[in-house]
Amino acid sequence: MLFRQLFDSETYTYTYLIADRGTGDAALVDPVLEQVDRDLKLIEELGLVLRYGLETHIHADHITGTGKLRELTGCQGIVPENAHAVCADRQIKDGEILQLGTIAIEAIATPGHTDSHMAYLVHGDRVLTGDALFIRGCGRTDFQSGDAGILYDAVTQRLFTLPEETLVYPGHDYRGQTMSAIGEEKRFNPRFVGRDRHDFIAFMKSLNLANPKKMMEAVPANERCGQINSAA
Repeated sequence: MLFRQLFDSETYTYTYLIADRGTGDAALVDPVLEQVDRDLKLIEELGLVLRYGLETHIHADHITGTGKLRELTGCQGIVPENAHAVCADRQIKDGEILQLGTIAIEAIATPGHTDSHMAYLVHGDRVLTGDALFIRGCGRTDFQSGDAGILYDAVTQRLFTLPEETLVYPGHDYRGQTMSAIGEEKRFNPRFVGRDRHDFIAFMKSLNLANPKKMMEAVPANERCGQINSAA
């Protein structure tokens, strides 16, 4: 397996390139529009063929690159089941396995940050957690039909039940960290350690966070698979 973690410094977003070295089949998870040229250059250099642009959720902080990638490469755009993006080629369901050559990418429903969110277990040994679980943190739950209680359930029942050695690759990091492990987050993540569901809900309600800078343009654009409404 070829696995690369790519970074957008404006939105602190991680994009993941996954590929089967034998077949050359590749997927980009959570691509960023402004980084499409960078990502395509890397794919070309490595002799890969992009098959899928795969989203963990409908993003509020950046515009997805999947639509542009689809135009340029013919790849399929895939979003979680029930995501508000009718332009996507397909929706992926909880437990569904996306096969990339010999590599299995399993969808794990992890709603709460938004009402339709997937984490992806890759090759059985690493999980792309999107905005459900960060390194020593988690995604907010105060917009896009977010729900703190549902997020608590998703993280504790779906992610924290994975083997402790499972590597954690988040959708964002704001402190310069790149990866963690399930066992680490169970022991050290301050959002969850020592908090029951009630405490977690109360804590998330108290955060009072500012909206993402690009929210007003990103959400509607991402519901159109990254197409910006020039008439707006």
